[in-house]
Amino acid sequence: MSGHSKWHNIQAKKGKADAARGAIFTKIGREIAIAVREGGANPDSNGKLRDVIAKAKAANMPNDNIQRSIKKASGELSNVVYEQITYEGYAPGGVAVIVEAITDNRNRTASDVRHCFAKYDGNMGTTGSVSFMFDEKGVIVVERAPGQDEDEMMMIALDAGAEDMKVLDDAFEIYTAPNDFHNVREALEQQGLSFLSAEVQRIPQNLVSVTDPDTLVKIQKMLDLLEESDNVQNVFHNADLPEEEEDD
Repeated sequence: MSGHSKWHNIQAKKGKADAARGAIFTKIGREIAIAVREGGANPDSNGKLRDVIAKAKAANMPNDNIQRSIKKASGELSNVVYEQITYEGYAPGGVAVIVEAITDNRNRTASDVRHCFAKYDGNMGTTGSVSFMFDEKGVIVVERAPGQDEDEMMMIALDAGAEDMKVLDDAFEIYTAPNDFHNVREALEQQGLSFLSAEVQRIPQNLVSVTDPDTLVKIQKMLDLLEESDNVQNVFHNADLPEEEEDD
């Protein structure tokens, strides 16, 4: 399965935004807190924690920061309790949006997310109102070396238990069932591969095309505002945004 290279553009935009607000390590630290709470502070016996550590390393999070986050989550440095919350709704133009948050204050975060939707003419929905339009998939992105054989990479991915692979100009996107993500990621690591990104995402089943320029601006501003919210971890949507909108 081939496609043009959106990966670099999307990551450049995301990296720029994360650097501007200095939030990416904080966000990963919250994921570590959730993983430690659910399975303990020892990565050897906590597969979810190993997955988050792999994500942290892909984001170039220093090992000292990772270990500090694990200690903090295990109660050695703090007793803050985080919870995961998912919000659903619509952006202008009928675009479905899913927001994943990790927070220590449910009411504050709900208010913040609701404000982001309302400011740009979106609407918060109820649980399940748009999630049926998305499929959960593990997505592992491997940088593609010049001239690297895609058939060979496909065989490595399938042997590791992946469902599919998308070939981009500068990366391979490897897709797994959510329950297989952990095993596939570790199998690929054992093959000596390193990742640009590795996490479970919500993939839209169909994209919504929006042609009105004013509506496109509102959608992009709403998505940016959500991503900048302190407690928001991930924002997924089904808008078919033009490339230049991704690069802004």
